[in-house]
Amino acid sequence: MAESSPTSIKARKNRRQSIEDTPPSMSSSSGPLTEELQCSICLDVFTDPVTTPCGHNFCKTCLNKCWDNSQTCNCPYCKETFKHRPDLKINTTLRELVDHYKKKSPEKKAAVLCDVCEERKLNALKSCLVCQSSYCETHLETHLRVAGLKKHKLINPVSNLEDYICQKHERPLELFCRDDQTCVCPMCALKDHQNHNTVSLEEESEEKKTQLMKTQKDTQQKIQDRIKKIQDIKHSAEVRKRNTEKEKAARVELFTDLIRCIERCQTELLEMMEEQQKAAEEQEEELIEELEQEITELKMRNTELEQLSHTEDHLQLLQIYSSLCSSRDTRNWPEISVKTDESLETLRRALSKLQDSLQEKLTLTVSTDVKRMQQYAVDVTLDPDTAHPNLILSDDGKQVRFGDIRQKLPDKPERFDRYIYVLGKEGFSSGRFYFEVQVKGKTEWTLGVARESIDRKGEITLSPSDGCWTVRLRNGNEYKACDDPPVSLCVRVKPQRVGVFVDYEEGLVSFYDVESSSHIYSFTGQSFTEKLYPYFSPCNNDGGKNSTPLIITPVKHNK
Repeated sequence: MAESSPTSIKARKNRRQSIEDTPPSMSSSSGPLTEELQCSICLDVFTDPVTTPCGHNFCKTCLNKCWDNSQTCNCPYCKETFKHRPDLKINTTLRELVDHYKKKSPEKKAAVLCDVCEERKLNALKSCLVCQSSYCETHLETHLRVAGLKKHKLINPVSNLEDYICQKHERPLELFCRDDQTCVCPMCALKDHQNHNTVSLEEESEEKKTQLMKTQKDTQQKIQDRIKKIQDIKHSAEVRKRNTEKEKAARVELFTDLIRCIERCQTELLEMMEEQQKAAEEQEEELIEELEQEITELKMRNTELEQLSHTEDHLQLLQIYSSLCSSRDTRNWPEISVKTDESLETLRRALSKLQDSLQEKLTLTVSTDVKRMQQYAVDVTLDPDTAHPNLILSDDGKQVRFGDIRQKLPDKPERFDRYIYVLGKEGFSSGRFYFEVQVKGKTEWTLGVARESIDRKGEITLSPSDGCWTVRLRNGNEYKACDDPPVSLCVRVKPQRVGVFVDYEEGLVSFYDVESSSHIYSFTGQSFTEKLYPYFSPCNNDGGKNSTPLIITPVKHNK
């Protein structure tokens, strides 16, 4: 160690201690507010401020260092001694005030002054690690001229020179121990770190810079990836909006046609009812006229009979008796009635006809949707690396069934080890895709899609919040959409083949009964941010009742 050093480590510590003992009111500051926010130990703005039981504030690190180097715990400001070392808690209110102050008044790096200048101290140009002092341009001249001083280690001026000096051997920290990940001096390297991997600070710094550059590059790439993801999301939103507008227009047109059909049927029905009413009225008038005429005739005949019953002319009575007593053919009036329920029956027939027409249009719409979705059919193959050990896959990767014996398979990160699931090999992160699965003969199954980051090992809830969009069958006839919350489904005909359609940008997952071209359920308004994979679960065998496999079938376009 050079004896010409004007300032030793101990001298610097003593000078620093004198500063620490200076009350806050005497410290240099830029104003009253700064004084209130200054630590009286480091004379800087608080970092993680803590409050002592006596009510004074200090930086947490400063106060802990002060107490670590002392046998007693007292307040550096008022010197009050504490029997037990207080449990320091950060003063959150003061910290928020400090943070606000730092934002309003950015901290400027303090200038390092020359340690040799006596009257007016000039800014230091370099700091010497051997002399442990900082020098202005004038006082640095000897280090540039004298041969012995030229060997000293000069660095850019720093105010915390003690941090660059080994506190144990009072030598510059010139080496880095990679085993202990700490800076050491040559004496430390020879004694405490003798058999360790030590390199120069410059070498370690360059390596760290290389790692930092790589980290920076990775960070920049992540930033670009996320910017692109934002652009993709915005693009997806625009595409979804356009598709939604098209779909809305198509639906409006459909229901407009249905309304027109209803109005037309209503008009035809009213006209039909008016015609029937008119015909009924004409029929009633004719019947009344005939009845009135027959009544007149019967009255005349009754008069003749009454007169004949009082005549004294026996010959006349006998001559006309036969003609008067013989009854003339008349209509069977009790059988004649007005059919008042014909209008109601006609109305029922018309409504039935309208219902058939509406059902036909709706069925045609769903069939059209299925045909349109089948255009996006993809070839799906099961991924054996994701299959639960109890699942048995066919050689072509198109069938999966449950096996009662758990297979000994490598415990890969992507394999499901708790639930009986398997995913498709290929994932999709954009566009539309469609596939069909035969579920004939099964009493339980689950189908749909799952995001790439779905938990393969832990607890899984089949719901969109956990990254699954699925429909399932349980107990032979209980269908449910695993939504948030789950939705029970009313399925008229048991599906034999289920179609799954995904529109990534629109956030849509739809399920269809392929053979009847009927809609089962749709998850709408979803937000996809990662790859989606086809998802399958044949469930347990259920004592042999559910042993039939799930089969990924080729898509046959409906005509």
